[in-house]
Amino acid sequence: MTGEEGERRHSKALEPELIKDPKLKAEAEAANGLRQYDFAVQAVQTAIERQPFRLRLSLILSLQREALQGISAYAGLFRPGDVKIQHSKHVPPGAHMVPELVEDLCEYVNDHWEASSPIHLAAYVMWRLNWIHPFADGNGRTSRILSFFVLFARLGALLPGTPTLPDLIIDHRDLYEAALDDADEACRQGKLDVSKMEHLVEALLAKQLARVYELAAGKAVLGGVVSGKADEKTI
Repeated sequence: MTGEEGERRHSKALEPELIKDPKLKAEAEAANGLRQYDFAVQAVQTAIERQPFRLRLSLILSLQREALQGISAYAGLFRPGDVKIQHSKHVPPGAHMVPELVEDLCEYVNDHWEASSPIHLAAYVMWRLNWIHPFADGNGRTSRILSFFVLFARLGALLPGTPTLPDLIIDHRDLYEAALDDADEACRQGKLDVSKMEHLVEALLAKQLARVYELAAGKAVLGGVVSGKADEKTI
């Protein structure tokens, strides 16, 4: 692990790993990541076809199960105990509060489905699920794919372009973690403010779509750089 990786924000799993070999675990995570993405795409298509839409707790559990199947004993289940997020000031709520908090997350999305923008809802779920940290492992992966799902289900279409939003977030992890920290701090002050995460999602979505233009036009877009609002940095 490099010094930079050692400073990354990540949670410590609560249970013994089912796969101890690092190479085999990485292979399993990669395969599960593809299955999780395919599951999310199918879920978006189903949500578009079946209106009115309501986000349900069962979908969130299913997304996490796809990511952790065969890797974690708690795949598809909420964590049974407390969890720590290393290199973060945030202390997730106790395990006994998790089911109700995830239900509240779903209610917020459902209550604001028509009135709020797709980018706001996508930013909100990405932060809030990380804030709750409902799982023993896979919280980041599940929050990013849930954000992807909510964004495109609310838009009513799967937008083209690669890398996709979840992959682009990983490519810009520093901005992603800064946006999480910013929203966490606002929450400690009794406020809901995911504006930094909104700017990040907006900029990365633009970058995803710019790839489509590059392919269609046969040329790069401004040298392949898209300028976003996130933390006043170029993405």
